[in-house]
Amino acid sequence: MSPSKEPTVSELPAPEPEHCPGPESEKAGQDEACVGCANKEICESLPKGPDPDLPEINKRLNMIDHKILVLSGKGGVGKSTFTSMLSWALAADDQLEVGAMDLDICGPSLPRMLGAEGESIHQSNSGWTPVYVADNLGLMSILFMLPDPDSAIIWRGSKKNGLIKQFLKDVDWGDRLDYLVVDTPPGTSDEHLSVTTYMKEVGIDGALIVTTPQEVALLDVRKEIDFCRKAGIKILGLVENMSGFVCPNCQGESQIFKPTTGGGESLCTELGIEFLGLVPLDPRIGKCCDSGQCFFDDYGDSPAAEAILDVVDKLRDQVELSLGDLSLKG
Repeated sequence: MSPSKEPTVSELPAPEPEHCPGPESEKAGQDEACVGCANKEICESLPKGPDPDLPEINKRLNMIDHKILVLSGKGGVGKSTFTSMLSWALAADDQLEVGAMDLDICGPSLPRMLGAEGESIHQSNSGWTPVYVADNLGLMSILFMLPDPDSAIIWRGSKKNGLIKQFLKDVDWGDRLDYLVVDTPPGTSDEHLSVTTYMKEVGIDGALIVTTPQEVALLDVRKEIDFCRKAGIKILGLVENMSGFVCPNCQGESQIFKPTTGGGESLCTELGIEFLGLVPLDPRIGKCCDSGQCFFDDYGDSPAAEAILDVVDKLRDQVELSLGDLSLKG
């Protein structure tokens, strides 16, 4: 399906009001927000009830052992960069099958970071085939569907939600996937609500929260943590990215973004969540992401690489603890 095609059940003649319950909601056309809306009659006439695509989504996602969301309320903290590092680190274990899903629909960057820019997806009877950047690392992104990588995605929420649904329902990851790492955009809006709603029945292992040391980043991260708690998403832990700068030549360390309120570790203590570690700023990470190279292949002995791999180990431990909690509840 082309990304230019509207994936919703009906094209509404007017923009949705601010607190629109959604055209497929049980309250569509009947909510307080619907009063005076030009879409009211159309929304009232649409079919209600359970989403008919949910069984197909559940069937597809049940073939994935672990599902991790990478979140941050703040843009520019290195969330997509860390998603790419996490994907490379997991795929370094050739016994694992890893998938990365880029849900930053308006600003997809994982194809560039994972060296898959310019590739395209293929469709078969079994669904969309992701682009493989390694034998055991597949990637799905809207960038593979655009006629021009510089094309702007100017979509309303309903169209974004339709594409996310198709990513979850139609991407064929093979017979088994050990880890699906989902990169999300900043904020707590359409994309986040959609992915958590569609994945609710099969379960999300949890969320990895990424921040930088400054309070201006932590302000938005607090909102993301609150979102996870309200949405029932387990927080696997928080990582503080760009925490100091380690000179590649002299190994000297300095604080570029100095924490004014204690940084990520203090926030974790305050809110009672797991602190996974500090990752220093290393300009070679940006260089590798720009060229689509695996940072660990070239700079595996760097302080940043060691810090990231330590975070990944702790994250996998948290995933196992999460599975233990589920088995105890069962």
